[in-house]
Parts: sequence; C-alpha cells; structure tokens
Amino acid sequence: MKRVLVACLAVAALMVPSAARSEVVMSSIVDVLVDGGNNYNWQKVELPGTKCGNGSQFKFFVHKTSSPNVLMLLEGGGACWDYDTCSGRAGLLGAANPNGISDDYITQFTAKYVSPLVNGADPGLPGRSKTDLVTKDWNIVYVPYCTGDVHVGNNVKTYVDSTGQNPPLTWHHSGYTNTLAVANYAKTQFPNIQKFLMTGYSAGGTATSAGYYFVRRILNPARGYLLNDSGPIFLAPNADYKSRALHLKIRESWDLDSVFSLLPASFDRNDFGTINRMVAQEFPNDQLAYTGYTRDYNYSRFSYDRFHTPNDQESVLGYWKGDQDKLVTELNKYNNYSYFIPHHRAINSSHCSTIITFIGSHACQQMEKKRYWYEYMEFPWGQTYKCYSEFVGMDVFLSRWVNGNQRVRIYEPANWYNNEDPGMQIVAPLINGALGG
Repeated sequence: MKRVLVACLAVAALMVPSAARSEVVMSSIVDVLVDGGNNYNWQKVELPGTKCGNGSQFKFFVHKTSSPNVLMLLEGGGACWDYDTCSGRAGLLGAANPNGISDDYITQFTAKYVSPLVNGADPGLPGRSKTDLVTKDWNIVYVPYCTGDVHVGNNVKTYVDSTGQNPPLTWHHSGYTNTLAVANYAKTQFPNIQKFLMTGYSAGGTATSAGYYFVRRILNPARGYLLNDSGPIFLAPNADYKSRALHLKIRESWDLDSVFSLLPASFDRNDFGTINRMVAQEFPNDQLAYTGYTRDYNYSRFSYDRFHTPNDQESVLGYWKGDQDKLVTELNKYNNYSYFIPHHRAINSSHCSTIITFIGSHACQQMEKKRYWYEYMEFPWGQTYKCYSEFVGMDVFLSRWVNGNQRVRIYEPANWYNNEDPGMQIVAPLINGALGG
C-alpha cells in the first residue's frame, strides 16, 4: 500500500506548478514516504542572555524520558559572515533562521523529520521497515541554529549592505554563549548521565567537534560520544591548504580567538584542524567519529566557492577530497576515532549521512564494478557495482560504535552504487523536493 501511495503522490507532485510543488511534497509525500518524525512532549526553554543572530530570544527544546542516556543534537544550516549571508538574502548559502526561532519550531518540518537519531528510528520507506536505533527512548536536548556561527561564535558584528538598499545589520554571533547555557541547563536536568552523545549535522557537525570539549566537561557523563556528521574541521596550518581562507574569515568575523584561547595547549589556534587531535587526547576513553560523503557538494561550497578559483563543481569536490584525505590520515593517529565515509548519494547533494533517512547511507570498503559477467544477472538488474566486503549500514555502524564501543573505519572508494539503486531513484527526488532543492 505504501508503495502505491508514494507512486500516486509522486505523480501528483509533478502535476502541480513548481512554486507549489515544495508544499505538496512536504505536507503529503513526506508523511507517506518517511514513516518517521516524532510527536514527543517537548519542553521549550528560554534562558537569560541567550540570543539569536537578529537579537531575538534563543530557544531550545528538551524531551525527558526515564533513560540514563542523553542525546544533544546541534542543528545545521549554513553560516554567515557578511550582510547577504546573515540577512537571508543569500538563500541556501547563508545562515538558517535569520529571523529567529518561533515558539512552535520543534513541531515544524526540520525539527520533526530531520534526524533519525532524535526520533530513535530510521524511518520506514517503501519496501523497507522502520528500524530502531541505539538512541531510542533517550533523553533529547534539541538545539536549533540561528546565529550563523556553527554554534561557537562570540561576537557582535555590523554588516553593511553592499547594494546600499538597506541599513547596516547588527548581528549577534552568540553561539558560544548559547551552547554553554544549554549545557549548564542540561546538567541541572540530567546530573548523572551514563551515555552522552553529542552530535550535529552540517554546521551542527562542526559545532560538535568545536564545542565538545566545553560541553563534555560541564556534563561529565560516565561515557562520552562525539559524532560529527558532515561538518569536518579540516587541517589548515598555512595558505597551501584549501580551507585556510575560510578559517581566517570566520576567525575574525566570529571572534573565535576569544573561544579557542580557552582550549588546552594541544589545540593550535593557527590550525583549526588540530581540534580533532585535542579532543582525542583530552578524552582518550570517549568514542569519537566523523561521517560524511566524499561527494558532498554543499559544505564543500561553503569551504571553497568564495575563496578559490576555479570553483566549478568538480574542482570544488577535488579540493574537498584532498582535505578529507588529510583528515582521515590525521584521525588514523588516534585509537578512539572512527570514521564512516560513503562516496555519494543523490539526497541533499550528498550532504549529511544521518538526516531524514539512512537509505543510501551505507559504506563498503571494497565497493567495485562487478567482476564477473554472471553477477550482472543478480537482482537488482542494472546494478553494475557490488560490495566485495561487508556492506555496513548507518544503523549497524551506530550500534557497533555506541553499544559495542567498537572503532569502525570505512572510507568507501569511488562508486555510483546509489545512483543505480532503484529505490534511491524513487526516493531521492521526493526527499530533495521536500528539502527545497
């Protein structure tokens, strides 16, 4: 029945005008396609001194259960360091929620559907049952994103409209203050945490790596877990490294020196990528991990589009691959670091592997073109790639990493398995429509 409904809704979505298509997809298809979302009882929290970028009250949300474990998710959604990106005029290449956080934010599309980790299950899809995850029934601290500074900025900036059409914009990069306020509040609510998983996607992934030292020290759980989804902080000790220009820009705009000067000496403020070394050495008994796609054409654009030429898609992805290779070499030095790096999926420009659904969020260390002619007779027909090692799904990775405390390292080689998957060919356009792209 679900398969039939999806097919009908897909046809319906294609028949409506493009301006209305996103609303149709979001309100109708997602409810059918993605058997996910949550209807938790959430507590809205507003703390004195916390602000969104526009100066409005910052809000976050807490869901309590009887579990001794806590998940803190930091939302993603771009970044900003000038008028266009902070005001919202830059669109998808700017910062999320430039107008602040509404009281009912937690019931809206992003907060309800975006994270299977928050919802405790990978959604059910056509021909694919709903799968409980390791975070099922955990306490949740959901941290929206509205400061444009990956939750760690510490500055008030005035940005001038280069067109002269609007007055200057005063922007509060108050992510650091907000994040510490959330952590201190969480400590009062959950004083004896057994397992604490701090995670986030995109800008929230960056925040997870950048803010883990501060948050983990406040909460002091029995066991700590860091999962950075698609917000890598790449090594950039000098101008020869492609992420260096971005790091210098945000260092000034967000006054990151005022925050990073508080970190241990194992972190080098002149090379933001040393944050990975610092966290690994400061918390040697914690489980740390990075996940993301090699063909991520979202975060890579933030990293390189405005700073390097050529900046066509393949050039940008080439810069990304080079930086990611260096990151993997760095993470290999530390016994408590895992990584789970699939090559590509057509959802959200291969950006983020823990959002919406885990379909296509799998990795195989030996994914290759099929070796023998008879393998092309195997179902699904038309698939030219095959995994010649273990085919590991995101749910399996999470179970081994959190419940088994195992180190898992998979860096998938280049392949187009997901593009040839018939389920992905149906699901990806619908989810991309719901996401607005």
